Amino acid sequence: MLNMNPSEKRASAWKALVRGFIGLNVVLALAVGLFLLASVGPVAAAPSAQEAAPATGGLNGTVALAAALATGLATIGAGLAVGMAGSAALGTIAERPEAFGRALIFVGLAEGIAIYGLIVSFLILTS
Repeated sequence: MLNMNPSEKRASAWKALVRGFIGLNVVLALAVGLFLLASVGPVAAAPSAQEAAPATGGLNGTVALAAALATGLATIGAGLAVGMAGSAALGTIAERPEAFGRALIFVGLAEGIAIYGLIVSFLILTS
């Protein structure tokens, strides 16, 4: 990478960016497909109004799906963020060891995303 001319560096960066967007689109397409599958299935299997039993106050499938998506997607995002921030932090610490505290803060902020997703899922489940 050091011996590349600027046009080769731009092409390499562009390829990495395109690969990242393709991966993100695949994850989003899977999440949307799972959501559609989970939301259409109960509607098709729902009993008619005459057969419907009174509500028992149990956990609704949509609520469970929302909590699972909140936790799962936040955890995936946190994993990606920690991976990027962690590798950048290690590179910075290798060059300047005195930057350890600042680098640790950025990695900790990335880990906070998963905790926020977990809190949101608890709020969804308890409401």
